Amino acid sequence: MGRVLIECVPNFSEGRDQGTIQAIVHAMSGIPGARVLAYESDPDHNRTVVTLAGAPGAVLEAAFRSVAAAVERIDLNHHSGVHPRIGAADVVPLVPLEGITLEECGSLAHQLGERIWRELQTPVYFYENAAARPDRRRLETIRRGGFEALRREVIRDAARRPDRGGPQLHPTAGAAVVGARKILLAFNVNLETADVQIAKAIARKIRASGGGLPQVKAMGLFLPSRGRAQVSMNLTDFEVTPLEVAFEAVREEAASRGVRIAGSQIVGLMPAKALASASAQSLACENYSPEVILENRLLNNLID
Repeated sequence: MGRVLIECVPNFSEGRDQGTIQAIVHAMSGIPGARVLAYESDPDHNRTVVTLAGAPGAVLEAAFRSVAAAVERIDLNHHSGVHPRIGAADVVPLVPLEGITLEECGSLAHQLGERIWRELQTPVYFYENAAARPDRRRLETIRRGGFEALRREVIRDAARRPDRGGPQLHPTAGAAVVGARKILLAFNVNLETADVQIAKAIARKIRASGGGLPQVKAMGLFLPSRGRAQVSMNLTDFEVTPLEVAFEAVREEAASRGVRIAGSQIVGLMPAKALASASAQSLACENYSPEVILENRLLNNLID
């Protein structure tokens, strides 16, 4: 048998407090068979995205420990940021890389979610290929209204209650959304305007749910520290809608409104073939380096 590799890309609701960020990353480090490949934080989103990879059992253990650290240290009652969230460990996706199927990752997601509820008393929702209900495949459906709205609605609306645990959310850590999905590209385009309504209009036009680009999710945000509006995108299948197509759609929509692109940012890691037909320069990418390529990180952090 060949090796089996999965990726986990947990998103934590803390992007400002370096002590908390380092505690979370430290909690998932040093586990044989799993490696932290990268992590990055954003103060406006108030969010940290970590990329972890390795053997399934080791990755699940590392992911659980990081969720435990987040539950212990993050209080959503005192959290604010432009990115929607319902949990301290807001979303924990598992991604098949080698020798494992998406369906098998879905089963692993259920194992992880059960443990999060059992040991941390933090309720869990399952999404994408781990969804326990068809209407919960989409992350944005589960996260509608954010922590503040969801903690009220789970009490009065059975349809919004967690898949494991609850019905009440954890008083400070909310709920975790655990799932299995294909490789996703997280890509932000910053605009040379502070008008967030322009970013929101562009996002509505280009996203799949608005009749725009297939396999594209998008939202418009304002970044206080930069004084700019941003179109924040997830490309859930970059072979259907490539990176450069999404970027060009934003550029054209912005230009039609008299706004130029200030730059773009890759969030997390992406496979080499996602950039095969585009260049970082053509995407006005501010943070490109060979280190954002997933294969390079795997090679440089070879897992036994």
